[in-house]
Amino acid sequence: MDEPDEEPRSSEELEERIRSRVRRKLDARHKGEHSVWFGLGMFGLVGWSVAIPTILGIALGIYLDTHHPVDFSWTLTFLAVGIAIGCLNAWVWIQQERSRND
Repeated sequence: MDEPDEEPRSSEELEERIRSRVRRKLDARHKGEHSVWFGLGMFGLVGWSVAIPTILGIALGIYLDTHHPVDFSWTLTFLAVGIAIGCLNAWVWIQQERSRND
């Protein structure tokens, strides 16, 4: 295999090197296979994209419950809002990844 820092000796060699790289990229896209690490990374991304808005919603709800008490629970309200926003966020990430692979 050619070294990345090695200069091509001719235009034909440069052309072949470029063709080879393009072919590898296209093959990888068409196969659509991802490693286990990619799957774990996507799983973690989806988990955090739901967890963070949920935790922020709970924190906001607790603050409002202690400073502005009402007949209903702000914590439960913002828990539901946080989960909804997190699920929407995860769905958007998954759709973007799916469209990138198509």
